[in-house]
Amino acid sequence: MPPRSAEASRKTKETDISVSVHVDGSGKSDITTGVGFFDHMLDQLSRHSLIDMTVKAKGDLHIDDHHTVEDTGIALGQALAKALGERRGIMRYASIDLAMDETLTRAAIDVSGRPFLVWNVAFSSPKIGTFDTELVREFFQALAQNAGITLHVTNHYGANNHHIAETCFKAVARALRFALESDPRQPDAVPSTKGSLKG
Repeated sequence: MPPRSAEASRKTKETDISVSVHVDGSGKSDITTGVGFFDHMLDQLSRHSLIDMTVKAKGDLHIDDHHTVEDTGIALGQALAKALGERRGIMRYASIDLAMDETLTRAAIDVSGRPFLVWNVAFSSPKIGTFDTELVREFFQALAQNAGITLHVTNHYGANNHHIAETCFKAVARALRFALESDPRQPDAVPSTKGSLKG
């Protein structure tokens, strides 16, 4: 499998974002978005997917965190799509139930080329510190849409909102790790009867 690395950038009147990904990495990250909790979540995404990530984002945080979080998801998704190319030789599908203390969350992924998000996660508070909990969904919507993946995330149960958010990121990370692994039985094939995973 050729090296799977790519960069993407997004510059608007609201944000200025540059990202790079190396899919076959070791989970190293260099992340600065200006949103502390979001940096922590992206670090978890990198660490548990083993995708090396660099994310540099400047956004209109004097308004709120929304544009920065959403546009980071867009740029990361675009970089991931570029890095995967034809998606040749990947396992394609994966799912995991991930536990963290009192919380259990499932993520299921199809690296299909067809973007779709099913989100069954509820938070009991609108904030985790100063971070809007609704932005967790916004990030994964942007990531799935731009990476071209079908993503289902379900929180089975949990009491602590930080844990619920963190299990979402960790579960998606682990599912990505397994879905993007090389399939030793068909390392050069596109895993689709269509012969394409371009949507």
